[in-house]
Amino acid sequence: MDAFEVLLESSADAHGHLCPGQVVGVRMAMLGCRLIGLNEPRRHDQIKKLIVYVEMDRCTADAVAHVTGVKLGRRSLKFMDYGIMAATFVNLESGKAFRVVSTEEARSLAAAYAPAIAEKHPQQLAAYKRMPDSVLFRVQQVKVKIDDCDLPGPTRFKAPCTRCGQVVRDQREVIEKGQVLCRPCTQETYFSDAREVTWPDMNWVPGKNNNQSKSDGNAEKMSGGDKPRPYFCQ
Repeated sequence: MDAFEVLLESSADAHGHLCPGQVVGVRMAMLGCRLIGLNEPRRHDQIKKLIVYVEMDRCTADAVAHVTGVKLGRRSLKFMDYGIMAATFVNLESGKAFRVVSTEEARSLAAAYAPAIAEKHPQQLAAYKRMPDSVLFRVQQVKVKIDDCDLPGPTRFKAPCTRCGQVVRDQREVIEKGQVLCRPCTQETYFSDAREVTWPDMNWVPGKNNNQSKSDGNAEKMSGGDKPRPYFCQ
């Protein structure tokens, strides 16, 4: 694994800026990988052994993903929407798993580790680089039960929703009164008033038809009817 400063620079560049959360995330990932025995997590033979659960959608999560190389598309990055500055690192080969939690005490101790810096964020940035792991983190050895349908690799199971026909992958379907349903058909969703529309360049293909039509930005005007078909059942 590269040195801390090298990883921090590349992580901040990928993320878009350097901030205290980047420092915490890079160090969290370095510690987590050491604990589960993966010293080169981005290397092809090691990335296949690694799954990371991040519990926050903040700068720290980007840093953890960058250092470890885990990705949603590879199914090696799992997002648990807990709102906690923590991540769990799992070695699929050995079964070892450790949850690394950023401490609130580290925030209050920033002045002690960077007394010459008065401004809050620069002070935290410097302090988090200097603190020992034992101050910056708590570590829990944990057990993580991973279902086959959560593992990296090809789709293991598909089921069409009996209400809207959408194919649901990896056993994310809901069984309701004996029927297989997708979650948007059975639960409250993050979107509402869903209805299918057309759009000006809907026949665009990469490498072809690249003179895109100009749009007035109102897709509803292009829908071609007063009664659009619903995309998801409500």
